Amino acid sequence: MANISILGTGSMGQAIGGLVAKGGNTVQQLNTSNAAEAVTGDIVILAVPHSALAGIVATRGAELAGKVVVDITNPLDFATFDDLTVPADGSAAAELARELPQSRVVKAFNTNFAGTLATGSVGSETTAVLIAGDDADAKAAVSSFVEAAGLRAIDAGSLKRARELESLAFLQMTLAAGEKLSWTGGFAAVA
Repeated sequence: MANISILGTGSMGQAIGGLVAKGGNTVQQLNTSNAAEAVTGDIVILAVPHSALAGIVATRGAELAGKVVVDITNPLDFATFDDLTVPADGSAAAELARELPQSRVVKAFNTNFAGTLATGSVGSETTAVLIAGDDADAKAAVSSFVEAAGLRAIDAGSLKRARELESLAFLQMTLAAGEKLSWTGGFAAVA
């Protein structure tokens, strides 16, 4: 069993927290009401908007050293919904990894909508969580709790692949915002 901390309690934080508990793992939910509590998890999931990452690094950076840090953010310009806010050859996850050099940063859950995590399916397919990172043990730890919850974990490669995951999520979100795709739907991975 894993001990997992989730920073953020929005719909994604709640859905991921449900997955963690469903898989028999311990979950600690941290939000504004208990922000002073220490992070207890060996895996820390940042279920916050991209804009909140700098504040988390500033206030909890030292506390995250040695931990697996899962970045679920999408660096989308939510004012215009027409661009990512990171350079085309980079990603939010890569920037976070540079800011947290003592942590093992993994990109995951950013291509999933909360509804598909909660139901465990996208249409008739099992929800797939794409995972990118440079540390094999960190990716295995994330895969383990994802699969324990009944979802499919897919190793998407190195952390460099986070840029493609963020682009895929951007496309999916713009399609949903344009009502061409449901917010309870999404893309499915079929083997």
